[in-house]
Parts: sequence; structure tokens; C-alpha cells
Amino acid sequence: MNTIARTAGTLCLTAALAACTTMTTISSNHEQTRLSLKHTVPEVPSTLKLKDTSFGNYEFKAVAPGSDPFYGILPLRFHGGRLAMDILFFAPATMFNLRGAFPFYDIDIDKGVIRYKMNAADPWTEYTPTAAERERARQFYNATAG
Repeated sequence: MNTIARTAGTLCLTAALAACTTMTTISSNHEQTRLSLKHTVPEVPSTLKLKDTSFGNYEFKAVAPGSDPFYGILPLRFHGGRLAMDILFFAPATMFNLRGAFPFYDIDIDKGVIRYKMNAADPWTEYTPTAAERERARQFYNATAG
């Protein structure tokens, strides 16, 4: 009986930890886009794991030949179901996983928008980073460059 409980606990912990990341595909309208995303420099297009967060953001800088750098913060989705489960079963977890990346992003440097969607067949939702978000990302990359 003890082995069953231990195995079940291990499986639950593994599932909970796996649920704290999102596989995200990022593409761009420019073939030669160079992307900086928080502390990574993924190829574009690429698929990568992004950790969920409650308070952090994913600042980005996208650069393509012939275009000004495009700064912003990735729009994140809110996990309402996780909030309810955290409140019911493990309140401290609310500090780690309330917001997460969408599975699909497309960066349009020319228009200064980032598109996102939940499923490959869904239509894109366009988001234009606010001036404050652009400035925050610009300051983030200026600070990390020095």
C-alpha cells in the first residue's frame, strides 16, 4: 500500500511540475528575424518551453534587416482553473503558475504587433505592445547589454 501511495504522489508531483511550462512556437513574417526573449536567443521559427509565472514577464526584442528593433512583452494567458486548484489544495503555488505563454506566437516587426493563439487552427489575435511595455523591454535589453 505504501508503494502505491508513493508512486501516486510521484506521478502527481511530476504532472504538477510539467504543467508549469508551455511548449510555444514562435514565428515571424521576416525570414531573417533575430529574437531575444528574456534570457534566451531562440531561432525563429522555433519551438521552446516557457515557464509559467504569476508576476514575471517575457520581454522580447525582435530585429530584422531593414527594420527598427521591435520591443515588447509577450501577452500571457491567465490560468483561472489553476488558481482555483491552488486555492483549494496548495495556496503557495499561486505564486508560480497563474499566467503562461500561449502555444503560438507570430511576430510582425513591420506592423509592430505580436499575434497569438491557443490552437493551430484558431484565428490569430493581434496585440500591440503599449508604449510602457516597449520602453520596459528596451530598458531590459539596454541593461543586459552593458
